[in-house]
Amino acid sequence: MATKIYVNLPVKDLQRSVRFFETMGFGFNAQLSDETAACMAISDDIFAMLLTEAKFREVARRPVADTSRMTEVLTSLAVESRKRVNQLVERALAQGGREMREPEDHGFMFGRSFSDLDGHIWEIVYMDQDAMERA
Repeated sequence: MATKIYVNLPVKDLQRSVRFFETMGFGFNAQLSDETAACMAISDDIFAMLLTEAKFREVARRPVADTSRMTEVLTSLAVESRKRVNQLVERALAQGGREMREPEDHGFMFGRSFSDLDGHIWEIVYMDQDAMERA
């Protein structure tokens, strides 16, 4: 059974994307990064491989999705609080990301969504375990 996940995402400008995510507070693993790829650590077991479009095409062997017209993946991250949801999304927006929809509050779950500089959609959610048990 797999123990780690590496989500591979194509990016137009690798260094610009690295700066975008560093500003949000994410770190990068230099051992798994080079001029064509940057390994972003989301947690101890979750990573996003930011690949230049040329490298992504080489790996995927298929065309890169045009994220201005279609969605290739929704990457959802659960965080520890509503405050953290808002912090991450506000940092993304300040760096040029776009809010994808209004915040959603379902009582037991609160979430916001943004697209990064390359149009990849990130959903940031907080799940209130106590409220879930009561529901």
